[in-house]
Amino acid sequence: MKIALVHKRLDLNGGTERDLFQTAEGLRDLGHEVHLFCSEYGVEPPRGVRTHYVRVIPLGRTVRLWSFAWFAPRAIEKAGCEVVVSFGRLLRQDVLRSGGGTHRGFLDRLGQQGGMRRRLWQRISIYHQSLLALERRQYRESGAAKIIAVSEEVKRDIVAHYAVPAEKIVVIYNGVDQKRFHPARRAEVRQSLREHWQIPLDAPLALFVGSGFRRKGLDRVISIWKSPELKRAFLMVVGDDARIGRYQSWANTIAPGRILFAGRRADVENYYAAADVVVLPALQEAFGNVVVEGLASGLPVLVSRHVGAAEILQGRLAQGIVDQVDDPKELEEKLQLLLKGSRDPIWVRDARRVGEEHSWTNHFRRLEAVLREVCRTPSRAAS
Repeated sequence: MKIALVHKRLDLNGGTERDLFQTAEGLRDLGHEVHLFCSEYGVEPPRGVRTHYVRVIPLGRTVRLWSFAWFAPRAIEKAGCEVVVSFGRLLRQDVLRSGGGTHRGFLDRLGQQGGMRRRLWQRISIYHQSLLALERRQYRESGAAKIIAVSEEVKRDIVAHYAVPAEKIVVIYNGVDQKRFHPARRAEVRQSLREHWQIPLDAPLALFVGSGFRRKGLDRVISIWKSPELKRAFLMVVGDDARIGRYQSWANTIAPGRILFAGRRADVENYYAAADVVVLPALQEAFGNVVVEGLASGLPVLVSRHVGAAEILQGRLAQGIVDQVDDPKELEEKLQLLLKGSRDPIWVRDARRVGEEHSWTNHFRRLEAVLREVCRTPSRAAS
């Protein structure tokens, strides 16, 4: 098939941008002719993938939003692609991938937290109203043949806010690199990485990975580190945030020397290998790639029920799901439970098994089946 993948930017920093890059690679490796349509290229595209520059009018983010949504379909039409997969806001597409849920749902949650002033701003913001207008168009009956949601939670969000038939939405969980994230890496780097950060080899170590600390729940994790029950435990934070300096200062008052900030790391797989537990008590997370990365690395994961990837936790691993994310007692109790079980070979085996079920190979095969179903050229789709 001749497939168009469309998003405003190709990069390896944001979650959607990274998913776009991996999707281009995965469909290319399945033998398809992949075309990228972006207005910005922050990294070199995958080898063998064709790129197209979509012009935008540089007059503020609202004008850029509408101009990309308008010009991208015209560029795709000229290229003669048979299936169009949108990763963002577009006027026309065959498949819409929803990696973060609806913007309407997002605004509702912000409005509940921010009160009347926040809700008023949302109503008068031209940018937010433009996003909503495009979103309504995408979710109407003729907006897309299929919608891909990264979790059942995202599917429920779409159905709740728009009149979209549930059967039109296909849930395809994100995948994980089975070789990069593997329990065997522990023997290779666990000791050396802990020595580098001056973490005792036998000390419990929890790992937080992500940017946007507040939304992903780092505040909640740091706040429980003052507990006497965690006096030997360390917390490693991998990622960045605009307020990272404030978090570092706060962490030093809570648990001096036991809450460490590594920043963004290209070798994040080594940090999983050094850790005992992954923590993601997010207020809202459409999926949470760190969950499958932790599982593939053989680690139990502590997540809130608001994290989409919590759906894949089974058996004893489901004990890591936090029901009341703002209850520090429950958070601490669940963390202690996982830390005690983390070095049990049965826990490692169970975590790895779930991680293996969510390989990128399985992900792209499921995606390919959806694309063949909506392909405009049946003979090509069947080949």
